[in-house]
Amino acid sequence: MIKKLITIFFLGLMLLLPTTSLAASNTEISIDTYYLVVSPTDDGSTNMMIMANYTNPSAKEYKGDGTSDAVLKVTLPVGATGFKFLDSTIPTKTTDFGFIATQPIKANGTEVLPYSYQMPKGKSVDLKFDYAVGQMQVLVPQGMGSVAFKGVDAADQGSFQFDGQNYEGYNISGIKASQNFSMTYDKNKQPAGASSQASTKSTSDSKSSVTETAPAFHNPGHIRMWEESALSNFNPHIFLIVLIAIILVGIFSFIYFRRKSRKEEARIGADKEEQAFKLLMSKQKAILEKIIELEETHGDGKLSEADFNKKLAAYKEHLVQVKMSLRQFVE
Repeated sequence: MIKKLITIFFLGLMLLLPTTSLAASNTEISIDTYYLVVSPTDDGSTNMMIMANYTNPSAKEYKGDGTSDAVLKVTLPVGATGFKFLDSTIPTKTTDFGFIATQPIKANGTEVLPYSYQMPKGKSVDLKFDYAVGQMQVLVPQGMGSVAFKGVDAADQGSFQFDGQNYEGYNISGIKASQNFSMTYDKNKQPAGASSQASTKSTSDSKSSVTETAPAFHNPGHIRMWEESALSNFNPHIFLIVLIAIILVGIFSFIYFRRKSRKEEARIGADKEEQAFKLLMSKQKAILEKIIELEETHGDGKLSEADFNKKLAAYKEHLVQVKMSLRQFVE
């Protein structure tokens, strides 16, 4: 179960999706990216699995606003039940509104909070974040329904496949702190796929008759020069057509090869960036696999709690560094 949770939570990081951060109002902290996986449970309620990346862009450690021991505050929607926090290395406390995290965030660092809860069947989920959100990625396993939003503009990213499972993705950008909006999940309503619209064209063959008429007058001097030249055996009109065709072919050939050369130069540059991007994505995937392996080892009792927390923290730190390197491709 833990393996599946972590796989789905970290799926958002592998989408392609390095994202730009958004500064929050009245605080130094913002939610860089917020990943939400929505799916039905056996009893018909809605399962909400979240992984939120809280970013501290300042050059000093963030310890909260100083009014309490809370460093980060997370408010859960009204009606949420079955709350679970999925990382034992981060100290948290449950509250009447949700929970708080008490661990300071390093300078220019990121804190990843993974958690889950359930919402009643058919209930509209009223969402509001305590911090501004740069990007919100919502994922629904294909065949398990769809979501609809009110109060925000959500872009349907279509379907994609990961680890043998298809997902439908939605993206919301630039959510302000304390902005109210709602999400409704319907497990019986599947998203409308990209419909291919076939257009029927009726073509009628039309014959155009071209009547060639000789010009009423040609300059006698030009006619004499043509007849005395080495080209006198050629029809002057056909020769002119061939000459124009050769000129046009030359022009188009020059444009084609010039454009092809520029595309090749651009492709070489893009290949270098693509190789760097693929290398970072490979590193990210390897870290995720290590985290899953670590969870399994710890679950089997082959690893002490202290060693588990130490290694998990190291993997998370490395994952954050890789993610920050991926940002250069969109900034």
